[in-house]
Parts: sequence; structure tokens; C-alpha cells
Amino acid sequence: MSLFGSIQLAANTLSATQIALQVNGNNIANANTPGYLRQEVVFTPAPTQMLGTLPLGLGVEVEAIVQKVDLFLEERLRGSVSDLANGETQEDAYLQLETIVGELSDTDLSTSLSNFFGSINDILNQPESVSVRNLASLQGQTLAADIRRLSSRVGQLRNESNDRVRESATDINRLLDQIAKLNVQVVTTEGGSTSKSDAVGIRDRRQVALSELASIIDIRALEQPNGSVTVLVGNEFVVSEGTNRTVKTVAGDQGAIEVRLEATNSTLRSTSGKLFGLIAARDQIFGGYEERLNNFSRSLIFEFNRTYSSGQGLVGYSQLTSESAVTDATLALDAAGLEFTPENGSFQVQVLNRQTGLTETTDIFVPLNGLPTDITLDGLAAQLDAIDGVSAQVDASRRLVLKSESSNLEFAFANDSSGVLAALGLNTFFSGSSANTIDVSAVVRADPNTFAASQSGVGVDTEVAVRLADFINTPLETQNNISLADTYDRLTADFTQGAAVARSVAEGFRVFNATLEGQKLSVSGVNLDEEAVSLVTLQRVYQASARYISTVSDLLDVLLTL
Repeated sequence: MSLFGSIQLAANTLSATQIALQVNGNNIANANTPGYLRQEVVFTPAPTQMLGTLPLGLGVEVEAIVQKVDLFLEERLRGSVSDLANGETQEDAYLQLETIVGELSDTDLSTSLSNFFGSINDILNQPESVSVRNLASLQGQTLAADIRRLSSRVGQLRNESNDRVRESATDINRLLDQIAKLNVQVVTTEGGSTSKSDAVGIRDRRQVALSELASIIDIRALEQPNGSVTVLVGNEFVVSEGTNRTVKTVAGDQGAIEVRLEATNSTLRSTSGKLFGLIAARDQIFGGYEERLNNFSRSLIFEFNRTYSSGQGLVGYSQLTSESAVTDATLALDAAGLEFTPENGSFQVQVLNRQTGLTETTDIFVPLNGLPTDITLDGLAAQLDAIDGVSAQVDASRRLVLKSESSNLEFAFANDSSGVLAALGLNTFFSGSSANTIDVSAVVRADPNTFAASQSGVGVDTEVAVRLADFINTPLETQNNISLADTYDRLTADFTQGAAVARSVAEGFRVFNATLEGQKLSVSGVNLDEEAVSLVTLQRVYQASARYISTVSDLLDVLLTL
């Protein structure tokens, strides 16, 4: 080898060392950059030069600059990111629900229930007191307001989750488009499958985008020989090289947003990630609680009213209009569009003459057997209108209107076995049909004297109040012979258990994700101590190469002076 060849050898070394130093410095500069993957220079011996029959090396050259990455670990990490996002989303949903429900506080629903039924119990001690009955009405209004407020807030959380599902679709499209564009840049930079170097920087950004996408939906990212990645959700591809498939949102039942692939209109089958967690929060956590609260409220309204409507207050009625309307007054009452369905049975109407003190009782039959003779609202009005001292008709809004025919007469109701009074909203305490609409009847709010505590006649006894005071602990057929107290306790227990499970699952995902992150850092993370040692080594190599060039230069000077 000539002296000039020796200088070329040293120059190769200096050039390779400079590149290695730059990569070293880039690693140090990005030590705290999220998503950065440590880079490494791949050195290879330079091509040999023949000197006669002797092959002489020309030093070293840089073959490639690659990222230190474990692709299998990255795929597992993306899966753990999806699971963690799902777990933490559901954990957060339970936390929000716990804050709203506020169980074990002084403003929880169980406190309102206890106060309400306690106020009815006070009527037993002072049956003649109007103020005590008014207190029961007020406690009922407080209970109804608490149920409505709780239902409204849970519904608001459900709607917020629904909106976040829509926002997730926008984020998914943004990331899919970004990954497709980065695929093109990676392939262009690396020159397809022939390159040995990685498109550092571009790959880092793509890795961050993949991780962000994995936090929203669970994906599989398969790297192709040309450096691009194919992204799959379930069995559907969403990114292939430089193309991506967009998603869209569609409003389903009750406005629930679904995320679908626009090309096929098929639902995006994500089984983990934030999107899955949001849907679970919307439909199962918030939606499930809302449904069970609504079921509890409907049972409270109808079953309490069934007992209440068979009683009488301190005074009777001179006029009364049903709170519920039918869709068709000529249809059988169990098919006329009432929120609560009456059944075959009967009830009594009591007409009290205030002058004589005499009460006339009339039985009203409610045949509902699925036969053509089943009673309609028009038919019921005709039966009631036939009672001496009472007029009845169906008004324009298809409600039943009752009036006494004399100022000396008052009417009341008793012994309803059909539930028609509770279904129509006649002589009832609660109005409404759900957790969103529950309230206290306007009649009771206007005149607490009408609070139905008696069983044997207007102002006679408190037998109905006795049953109402213990109603919360009475097994109900509509609740599979479980009392409302037990129903609410189960609702609270299931919700509390669900919250505990969600916290435990999320914590497990956090630990697993942290473990994989630690493994990734050991492979792809920047260790400043190692980089410092490498810098010193490269510095010594650079200095030695420079000294070698100096020595060869001296030899060349000697040769030129000969």
C-alpha cells in the first residue's frame, strides 16, 4: 500500500468516527424526547486493496445507521397501551359516577329515601295534623328531585362519553392519515428493501403515531420488507403503505354514536383502547346505572301509587283529573298507551255526603282479559258517570275528568286490585313514569289534606299509611319478590363492586405497561453513561487516526526530500 493509500485509510476512519460522534450526540440530545429510539452506527471493514498478492484493508466505513428496537416488544407494548387506555377510561367513569352518586354522604339517595318514609311514619303518630302530611309531601318532593338530579347527571355523563366517541373518530382519521404519509417518507428515505439504514426521525414519529393510535383502538402493526407498516384493526386493514381507510360516525339507537369503516360501513371492531372504554362507560357503566335507576324509579312510582290509590285522605275530592292520558279512548286500557299497564280487577268509589255523614260505596269492575269486552277509557268513564253524585267524562286530551255533582258531596277511592288508578294517575302520590320525570302529584302538593292514609273511609284510620311507611321493605312481584330497599342496596353494591374491579384491573394494566416500558428503555432508551463512554472511545479513535495521518505525512515529507 502506498503512503497515499495509508492516508485514505485514515481518512475513512476519521469520516466514520465523525458520523458515529454525530449519532452519539443525537442520542444525547434526545435523551428526554418522548418516543425517541436510540440510534446506533453499524461499522464494516472497508473494501480491500490488492498489493501484489497481498489483500490490504482500507480501514473502516459506515454500513448503516439503525435504531435499536425490538419489534416484538413494540407490538406487545402497543397492546398494553390499548389495555391501559381502556382500563383507565372505565376507572375514570366509575370515579365520576362515585362523585355524583355520593353514597354514604348526607345528600345520597338512601338518605332521601329514609327521610321520606320516616315522614310517612310520623303521620301514624299525628294522623290529624295537616302539617305532618305536608312534611311527607315535601320529603317526597325532595326524594323525587334527588332522583331526577341523579338521573340527569348520569345522563349527562353518558352524553359526554358519546361525544368523546365522536371525537375519537376524528383522532383515528388524523393518525391513520399521518401513518400513511410517514410510510411513504420511510420508504422514500430508505430506498425500499435495499437499504440497510433506518429512516431515523421519521420512524420515531411513526412509532409515536402508532402508539397514540393504539391508545384509542387496539391495532396490529406489521412491518413490510420495504419499511412501511400495515395497520390492522381486527381483520380489517386501515393502513397499507401510503393509503389509509377513513372511519365515520353513525348515530344508532337513542343517539348512541358508532364508529364504522367508511368503505364497508361495518362497525370498527375494537376490543380495547380508549374507544372501547368510552363505549363501555357509555353503554354499561353510565347506561347500566341509568337503566337500573330508572327501573327502581318506575317500581317506586307505580307500586307506591297502587297502595296509595286505595286510600283516602282527611278530605275527599270535589274534582279530579287523571294525570296520564291514553292514546285512544276506544282501546282496551292495557293497550291504550299508558306508561303503566293495569290488569283485570276492580276498585271502589266512595261518595261522602258531608251533611249527613253517610258514605255510598260503588264497585267499579275493570275487565282486562284479552277479550272484546275489555274495558276502555270511554267505558270506564261511563261506569263512573253512572254513580249517583259523580259525573265523569273523557276530555279533549284523552284524560279522565271526575266531578262531584253537589257541593255537599266528596268522592274517594278504595281497594283497587287492578292498578288502573295508579296507571291513570287518579288519587296517586307520585307523578311521572321514570327517573327523569318522577315528581309528587300536583293534587297532593296543593292540598296535603288529600294525603291518602286511611283505608276505611275519609279521615277514618291510618291503615294505608301503615303499609306506606313500610313500603320500602315490602317484597314486590315486579321486583321478583325483592323489596325496593334491597333493590337499591343491590344497585349500590353492584356499582361499588364494579368500581373496585375497574380500579384493580386498571392498576394491573399500569403495572404491566410499566414493566414493558422498562424493557423497552433497556433496549431503545438512551443511557447517558453508555453514551459518555462511547464518546470517549470515539474521541480516542479520532485522535489515533489523526496521529496516524500525521505520521504518514511525516514519512511522505521524508520521501519527497530524498
